[in-house]
Amino acid sequence: MSDEKQETQSGLTTVRFSIGAKLITIITIIVLVSLGSITVLVSWLVSEDLRVAAEANNLEINRRSSLEAESTFANVRSNSRILMQTITAVGAGSALAQESADSFFEENPQIAAVFFTAFTETDESLHNARFFGSQEIDASLAESYRLIHRSALKRAAAGETVLLNAAPHFAAPMLAFFFPWRNGGGGVLFTPAGLNDNFAFGTNQSFLINDQNDILVHADFDLVRTGANMSDQDFIKSISGSSERNKQQLIEVDAEFVRAAANQGSFRAKWAGIQRNLQVLIRNSVKAVYRLLKIETDAVEKYTTIDDGKIRLFMAYTKLNVAGSAVITSIEYDKVFEGIDATTRRNLYLTAAVLSISIIFIWFFSKSISVPLKALASAAHTIEGGTFDVQMQPGGSDEIGLLTSSFQRMSSALGIFGRFTNRDIAVKAMRGEIKPGGLPKHATVFFSDIREFTAKSENFTKTFGDEASDRIVHWLNNYFTHMVECVEKTGGVVDKFIGDAVMAHWGTAFTAGSPKKDAFNCIAAALMMRRALYFMNKDRTADDPGNPPIRIGCGINTGIVTAGQIGSDLRMEYTVIGDPVNLASRTEALNKPLGTDILITEDTWKLVKKKFVTEEMPSVTVKGKEKPVRIFAVVNFAKVNRGPKTLADVRKLLNIEDIDVSQVDVDADEKKYKIGEEG
Repeated sequence: MSDEKQETQSGLTTVRFSIGAKLITIITIIVLVSLGSITVLVSWLVSEDLRVAAEANNLEINRRSSLEAESTFANVRSNSRILMQTITAVGAGSALAQESADSFFEENPQIAAVFFTAFTETDESLHNARFFGSQEIDASLAESYRLIHRSALKRAAAGETVLLNAAPHFAAPMLAFFFPWRNGGGGVLFTPAGLNDNFAFGTNQSFLINDQNDILVHADFDLVRTGANMSDQDFIKSISGSSERNKQQLIEVDAEFVRAAANQGSFRAKWAGIQRNLQVLIRNSVKAVYRLLKIETDAVEKYTTIDDGKIRLFMAYTKLNVAGSAVITSIEYDKVFEGIDATTRRNLYLTAAVLSISIIFIWFFSKSISVPLKALASAAHTIEGGTFDVQMQPGGSDEIGLLTSSFQRMSSALGIFGRFTNRDIAVKAMRGEIKPGGLPKHATVFFSDIREFTAKSENFTKTFGDEASDRIVHWLNNYFTHMVECVEKTGGVVDKFIGDAVMAHWGTAFTAGSPKKDAFNCIAAALMMRRALYFMNKDRTADDPGNPPIRIGCGINTGIVTAGQIGSDLRMEYTVIGDPVNLASRTEALNKPLGTDILITEDTWKLVKKKFVTEEMPSVTVKGKEKPVRIFAVVNFAKVNRGPKTLADVRKLLNIEDIDVSQVDVDADEKKYKIGEEG
């Protein structure tokens, strides 16, 4: 094979290196090098500026979030100390103490409860009833939380500040803040609603952790509610081990940490819930148990579908002067560069557009001759494959245009010819797959006929006069279109149309692999015809002369036939002949007296009897046959729940009169067979 030409799989010879291909290659290199270099340079310069701006912005947001958090904790501690001091001074049980507590909770609606230990080492608890009512939270949970975390109150009394996540206990955003107070300790339960609003700042996300690395405030409340802990994360370890109070860095985290945090938080929530339930059960609070179960269910549903992978983040942190807590602010690396990525994409689109326009012009210039010739070669190959009527673009005024027009006329003539013969058979003969002469084939032969066709034709003539012929042909063509489609879908060959009758066969020019499969496909095609006619007749009425309903009878027989090209030197057709063909035709004629639409002979039934529901008809003595022929009516596929189950159902479906075949005098209408007793 030469370097200039190669043989393609389709059989067409093409030029390997055309002038158009060479010009396109050169232009492509120039465009890609020039525009590509500019795109890369601009992207790199802008990316550096974006990086600096993103880091500065992230650090500033972290600073603001930290100030907000410290201010919140300072206000909560200051206001609570004033209340505790007032209560201690006037006496916990006094009316003034109650009035002070009510006034405090009215001015601090975010605070749910205040705990403190006085000089007498007696614990005092103040609950904000309005808060618990508005949040639909059981107020007894506050007391159970105090009992569970009384050790934190003791630590506060010893001079330690403690910050805990109380959300798993309440199933709502809640922080527990314990701090020293005079000679005792104080604690506050409050909702960090203000912090939540401040921390979710656009694409930058801030969250708060305590000295145990528990997530206290986060935009994703499920992490807080499940008590997620981040101690196992490398970047958290680096914060804990760093002596710097605040810092900015680019980190890479594993998306798996979210699942791990959720799983660990789920365990922590479960343990806290067990302790809480001991208190809740004492108070007969079923509501808290429900919240516990909801925590577990939501955690599993949300965090078992997180994809694995690495995420790069710009991360800034600030360590607070409150209980060893820290505020961490981050933004995804990819989000920072979304803008430059969009610009880069637009530049790539521009490059592609310029390149495409260049290619179009070059292609048009270089292929003004080769393209029409390739189209002609492709059309010839298509015709060789059996598609005769090929549509081509009109040619120009030169020699190639004249050739294209001539080829189009030839293609149209072949398309018309293809309608008068079996196209698949013609293609196989053209390829040499069907030789002149006959061959024995184990085939299944099919005949169908329209019931009362003569009467319907006469009705057309009476109603439409001169237009009757055209209407009859249109009516028949619509019917034949659906019937031929059923044959071809199942691998059959339409042999011929005999007036209103259709002859087809399976296992001749094409086979499904065995006589059983061919017989099955033939009967399946008949059932498809029944279904197609059912829907065609749905909108038809018996008294409509222009589009009357159609009922057919189908006869099917299997046997050894002679298949081949039969005819003369001037005209030949591929068909089948033999006794099985005659028996199939005669079987079709039995449908009318027997009140059926699909009949098969015993030879066919033996091949497919397990595949279809059938009902045996009386044996028939056919002219030319010494022994009676067993005949079976086809009801439906064997393993199909839909459709008719008995022959009576078929007759009802198709509006066929229920006939007692033992009372039918067939000899009065058909002389080539008689109905008798089997055997």
